[in-house]
Amino acid sequence: MSSDYSLVFPRAHGEPLGHAKFRAQPEDFYVDEDLGFTCDGAGEHVYLHIEKRGDNTEWLARNIARLAGVETRDVGYCGLKDRHAVTRQWFSVYFPKGDEPDWQALNSESVTLLAVERHRQKLRRGQHKSNRFVIVLREVQAQRDALEQRLQTVARQGVPNYFGEQRFGIDGGNLAAANRMLIEGIKVKNRHKRSLYLSSARSYLFNQVLAARIDQGCWRTPLPGDVLVDGAPTGPLWGRGRALSDDKALALEEQALAPWKPWLEPLEFTGLKQDRRALVSLPQQLSWQWLGDDLQLAFALGVGAYATAVLRELLELQTEPIML
Repeated sequence: MSSDYSLVFPRAHGEPLGHAKFRAQPEDFYVDEDLGFTCDGAGEHVYLHIEKRGDNTEWLARNIARLAGVETRDVGYCGLKDRHAVTRQWFSVYFPKGDEPDWQALNSESVTLLAVERHRQKLRRGQHKSNRFVIVLREVQAQRDALEQRLQTVARQGVPNYFGEQRFGIDGGNLAAANRMLIEGIKVKNRHKRSLYLSSARSYLFNQVLAARIDQGCWRTPLPGDVLVDGAPTGPLWGRGRALSDDKALALEEQALAPWKPWLEPLEFTGLKQDRRALVSLPQQLSWQWLGDDLQLAFALGVGAYATAVLRELLELQTEPIML
């Protein structure tokens, strides 16, 4: 088992067709969260629909808790949205009785309150239906015909459902921390950090299996013994319990995870349960248009899928320093 946590994974549709500037400004990466349901209009939880620019989801949740006079744990949201972006998402606040604060006080140069509703349940992680992205890639240098053909392929076949690099921390730092926990037995008292490191480890193992299936040309094709979701193959999210796959699928997974065997048993004793994740991420309603030399993409992805998994199948991205 190597301590070099490579974050370079094989692509499914060939090498990048050129390069472009990515996130030159927050407005170049727009995310709109779709809950998939409407609020009841009554209940113990206040729902806040908020647009933020260049702000961290957890920071905003703490500000909401402070304004409401509640504990941070009483503020719910479906997921962490990119900081270097313009994002719209929902927050819930447990506020069963009493006079509500002036929620407009949340407004600032970077935060805009869009709506206030009431609902009967707290928002939970992963509860939303999808995220809608509008992404602008600047100064694209690629043959347009080839790039549009690649986009058509992605629309038909999808992309590998990799966990994005941000999952693993700067230079894979979360993986190094996970290794210290799992192998060296170092205790992490902070529950949030502990959960983050363990999640990073099992996400990395999933990526290893997905990479192996891409190398063997079967990332979209079910193998004997595969666990299918909507007819498509899945990969393991490691944890306690027997492997859910069997036969050739299990053999491939065991081979891919063999170098990481020292992580497997300790992960089983963390309380995490075996689970599965789709190997394929299919962008919904994928469209694009040229804005001079810039390319604007629009698409929706299901819960837990990364927009960067789509972009990496198209172009080499040059991340620009963001001015906030």
